[in-house]
Amino acid sequence: MTYGPINFREKLDLFTDLWSPRVIAELNDYQFKLARIHDDFVWHAHDDTDEAFIVLKGKMEIEFRDGCVELAEGEMFVVPKGVEHRPRATHECHILLVEPRGIANTGDAGGEKTAENDVWI
Repeated sequence: MTYGPINFREKLDLFTDLWSPRVIAELNDYQFKLARIHDDFVWHAHDDTDEAFIVLKGKMEIEFRDGCVELAEGEMFVVPKGVEHRPRATHECHILLVEPRGIANTGDAGGEKTAENDVWI
């Protein structure tokens, strides 16, 4: 086994696709995923799990049917399981997601923005 840090910037430089999370590590059954986001995502919920958003670069919002949370670089927010939400970013934003292995990025909504799961980078 080799030991070394995972560099977020180096990993983000390896892909340009928006809304297409890439796995960089696992901790038990949880995955750490990097993503580039821009514009509006789809309204969706994850019925069985919470979802953590950590902003590495830029700004984003997570909209809820009854409000919104704004996140800046260096901030995070955990969306509780079952809560409908829509991430969005006015300009490209780089985020780290933490969620269980096998979770679809579009949750219960599906559709054309559903990314392939377990894509490692």
